[in-house]
Amino acid sequence: MKTKVAFGVGSGAEAIAGAAIGSYTLLYYNQILQVPAHWVSFAIAASLLLDAVTEPIIGSLSDRTRSRLGRRHPWMFAAPIPIALMLWSIYNPPAILDHLGLTIWAGVTVSLLRQVMAIYHTPHLALGGELSPNYTERSKVMAYNSLFTWVGAAGTSWVALTFFFPATPEYPRGLLNPEPWPRFATAMALSALAILLASAWFTRDRIPFLPKPDPKTPKFSVGEFFTDVRRAMTNVNYVWLLIGYFFLSMMIGLRGGLHLYTSIYFWDLSSEELRWFIIGSFTGFATAFLFAARMHGRFDKKQTILWSLVGFAAIPAVPVVLGLAGVMSHETPGLVWILIGFSALSSAAMSILQISVMSALADIADENELKHGVRQEGILYSTRSLAAKLDQAIGTLLAGLVLKFIAFPVGAKGKADVAPDVLFNLVLWDGVIAAIPGLIALLAYARYRITQESHAATQAALRERRAEAARPPEAKAAAAAPAEAAPALAK
Repeated sequence: MKTKVAFGVGSGAEAIAGAAIGSYTLLYYNQILQVPAHWVSFAIAASLLLDAVTEPIIGSLSDRTRSRLGRRHPWMFAAPIPIALMLWSIYNPPAILDHLGLTIWAGVTVSLLRQVMAIYHTPHLALGGELSPNYTERSKVMAYNSLFTWVGAAGTSWVALTFFFPATPEYPRGLLNPEPWPRFATAMALSALAILLASAWFTRDRIPFLPKPDPKTPKFSVGEFFTDVRRAMTNVNYVWLLIGYFFLSMMIGLRGGLHLYTSIYFWDLSSEELRWFIIGSFTGFATAFLFAARMHGRFDKKQTILWSLVGFAAIPAVPVVLGLAGVMSHETPGLVWILIGFSALSSAAMSILQISVMSALADIADENELKHGVRQEGILYSTRSLAAKLDQAIGTLLAGLVLKFIAFPVGAKGKADVAPDVLFNLVLWDGVIAAIPGLIALLAYARYRITQESHAATQAALRERRAEAARPPEAKAAAAAPAEAAPALAK
């Protein structure tokens, strides 16, 4: 329990940084600093260029790291301070910058945050994948990862809306108040620093029990790096999982970029109303935490992935469609609680999906060890993270382009400042069109083939191989001697 909690806590800080990039940055630079939305979204998307190299390299390096602190923890202890500094810098640009300078500042600081997050995030996920070899126990480990991801994201939202962005007479929509943003950034940075260090510190006692690189494994080099990537990409199950995650992340990125706009300008919700959505997300993530591993034991991971993805793609679109049809509006009695109910269902589907995919990656690592003789959690989780970040960047870019395409006004202080046709187009993109990449991901996940039975066979073969490798040389020679003598006796 202590190990699961300590591992999961690290994802809470990753969620804080993720929320900073995925939800708040575009709103801050566009509506607070009044930089054109498509400029900011291009800058954030461009920040992924370095990630195309960083994520897999960190994964390969951590797979091959030999140290007193094992393979993962040296990286996890090195990253927290730079992460906190970059998180603070995003929301504290120099006052002298014009719109172009602010765009460049956003792109550079977000890019640097992504780089230092990769140093922590990739080894941390790989650590979760190797804590247990058991098919369903891995799902429990990743359930803690998902639960604390919710704690980080929901906690950030609750603290922001309660203590930093409450409604004021001048700013009834508190997130549009420019004054609290620097203080909010400081709180996020310090929280992330403390949480990341705690996760690394309280999981260090597992280091002696974690898989170690084979002594014969070559040191990191450009050639070995591409060998690692090639080994990972020859696994068909991994390729389909990666393609599915790519399109899933596009849906998440697009909705993440537009969600606050829809909440503030279409549903006309205040900060005080928005903060209660923590109830819906908690209900959803708690449901997933309790039942995801049980679903994997009963229905297998593939079926769980497919059905949870259908729910995650479709459920958020329902209230939006009802809003477009005029069935629901800000005047609807109990609107906030209706939306919270849909949020609970959507959060449950998303969390079950994330737990399932993360657990499946650990099963793929077993397949690759059986095939290639090496553990590759680092490279497997890194390319998964890269696909997610790449598509989230594309989603954010699309969100900025959508805001420009629908002519969303800069500096709007509320629903009254936005034309009805612009609001219609906003929620059409946020609720309905954004679901299309998720449905494409469904086709890819349907090609995944690992089952509980096939994984048990893989584990049995690995145990047999490890037992054989652990036998003393003299025992192997004694076992081989009768077979070698048999031909002579026959003569």
